[in-house]
Amino acid sequence: MDIVILGAGTVGSSVAELLCAHHHNVCLVDSSRSSLEAVEEHLDVQTVHGSACDAIALFQAGAQSSRLALAVTGSDEVNLVAGSVARAMGARRSVARTFNPDYRDSSTFDYQTHFRIDRLLSLEHLSALELAKHIRRSSLVAIENFARGGIEVQGIVAGERAKALGIALKDLDLTPTVRIGMISNASRSVIPRAEDVVQAGDHITLIGTRTDIEDVKTMFEQKAPPRLNVVIAGGGEIGYHLALLLEPVRCSVVLMEADEDRCRYLAENLNTTTVLHADVTRRAEMEEARVGNADAFIAATGRDEDNIVCGVEARELGSQRILTIVRRPDYANVLEKLGINVAVSPRQAMAREVLGMVTAGPVISRSRVSGGDAEVWEVVIRDTAPITRAPLREIQLPNSLVAVIEREEFVRVPHAGDQLRSGDTAVVLVQQDSCSEALEWFLPEDDGRG
Repeated sequence: MDIVILGAGTVGSSVAELLCAHHHNVCLVDSSRSSLEAVEEHLDVQTVHGSACDAIALFQAGAQSSRLALAVTGSDEVNLVAGSVARAMGARRSVARTFNPDYRDSSTFDYQTHFRIDRLLSLEHLSALELAKHIRRSSLVAIENFARGGIEVQGIVAGERAKALGIALKDLDLTPTVRIGMISNASRSVIPRAEDVVQAGDHITLIGTRTDIEDVKTMFEQKAPPRLNVVIAGGGEIGYHLALLLEPVRCSVVLMEADEDRCRYLAENLNTTTVLHADVTRRAEMEEARVGNADAFIAATGRDEDNIVCGVEARELGSQRILTIVRRPDYANVLEKLGINVAVSPRQAMAREVLGMVTAGPVISRSRVSGGDAEVWEVVIRDTAPITRAPLREIQLPNSLVAVIEREEFVRVPHAGDQLRSGDTAVVLVQQDSCSEALEWFLPEDDGRG
């Protein structure tokens, strides 16, 4: 696949390295000749010296015929413009990296739609999601986010005395905003029908908004798990987004931040998180914050060295699990020796996200769930796709479920009478053995391959 990366910095080069390893054709565009030369020394890529916003440079890079244009320069505004120009020139998909969260907040203005960009990605938000997966991981699947982060896929195990056991799904009176996407056990893994029932020990995949899933989970759990005590060191964008993700899901969150003005911002924008004005590099202040009582300690400051040091301190104080943000890859080998359980690299999180987008056709991201027995697709609905011909109740998708519809005016779980139309984005759960057959329903008739 032909992919154009706009920006040859640390993010662009790390994404290029991963894509090259998966045998994609990559062209990098950057205004810095030295940055391009550094990439050329160790990667087999094409390069174009020029501005990411320059149509001539984009044309020389082949943006007009690319499957994906990825704008990851150090400027949000450059990325928005560059991604928009590449899309207008003919790139099949366009993705822009943004730091400012206002650009991803469509409640005031929808920048993504305005610039005709398929996805706005934030390294900080992706890193927070990665950390949240490790903190909130169940025995079935890690949590995945779809439809601009408004929809989650979560897995739980049905308890022996859960209220929902032995009752047909149609009689459970589930909220219409949550779908049971998959029921799995040692002998089967199926997308359930209305008559199916849940048995003790079954693994259940739930799809819906985070808060609604939390309400539905109580029907399948034997008892609610205890609240996790979580301490986050560093109130930057990663720490802030992580606190937002953990607040609604049975976590007691303490956020430590050294900058007083930032503390005020955090206190004003977080609901239940306790914000402490404290320096995480000082052991005494960590002791005062009772870091030793934490079920999970997350080091998310702006410096790798500080993250490693305070992670080790938290381990010595008694924290059960230590998670850190580490940006430099050469630190990875020493972390386990220091007792750090999980290290998340923002660049690697971005690279993995992009890798899920480079599939050909209308599927813009895919993730395996239920131990690999099924996939969750994020699909752009196009003109003449067979799935648009009738309401969902009349569409006989093979071993598949349309779980979410994202349209300009809403993101929600669909009703049987809903009909997909061009421009929608759908979250679809598909059993692994039916992927090829299910994909045919989403392929436009004009080209047969999307």
